[in-house]
Amino acid sequence: MINKIVKSAAEAVADIFDGAVVMIGGFGEAGSPIELIHALIDRGAKGLTVISNNTGSGHVGLAALIENKQVGKMICSFPRSANSKVFPELYRRGEIELELVPQGTLAERIRAGGAGIPAFFTPTSVATPLADGKEVRLFNGQAFVMEYAIKADFSLVKCRAADRYGNLVYNKTARNFGPIMCTAAETTLVQAKKIVELGDIDPEQVVTPGIFVKRVVEIPHPAHESQLVSEDRRYP
Repeated sequence: MINKIVKSAAEAVADIFDGAVVMIGGFGEAGSPIELIHALIDRGAKGLTVISNNTGSGHVGLAALIENKQVGKMICSFPRSANSKVFPELYRRGEIELELVPQGTLAERIRAGGAGIPAFFTPTSVATPLADGKEVRLFNGQAFVMEYAIKADFSLVKCRAADRYGNLVYNKTARNFGPIMCTAAETTLVQAKKIVELGDIDPEQVVTPGIFVKRVVEIPHPAHESQLVSEDRRYP
């Protein structure tokens, strides 16, 4: 019997190892898997390369993972935002690496990784520092930069509901990066607000099929990053 449900966030992340490449969902707190990230902090894996839309907010979630010196490199689109307090300071001190990727390019690199496409050409970043050292070709007289696909060892994803097969549906902007990150990782770990019975999710509404999911943990009352930041909360 297929049953991908685990009892805790700690059990879900138990095999994330030092030096792993980890994709973390986001694009707003609807998709930010705070509990899985905090479980990863507790696990203590270090030297991680993290792929995410941004570098987190305040001193919780992804920002807390970075602050705990567990991340050696960030691949993201927005390394600095209104509430990003940790990453900018570490970066200025040379304590963390950054690969800056335009948001659409980041999404497509992840999607390509999941689809088995090794690289693609895009006009984004032509004639900018982000194109330095990359192959450029002309198509119909227009320049395009070659970008390589991204894959990961693990993806940490947040969804609205899941069943024991690992079929997922999302809440609003959680769908922006969550589904493609599920396809682009060797092992996808998901926190779901609710685990439902088989058949409760209309097959026509399934966004991520269970074949892409390894483990699911139910977190019925997930933390809201914005609230934690407004309260100046810290983890651990």
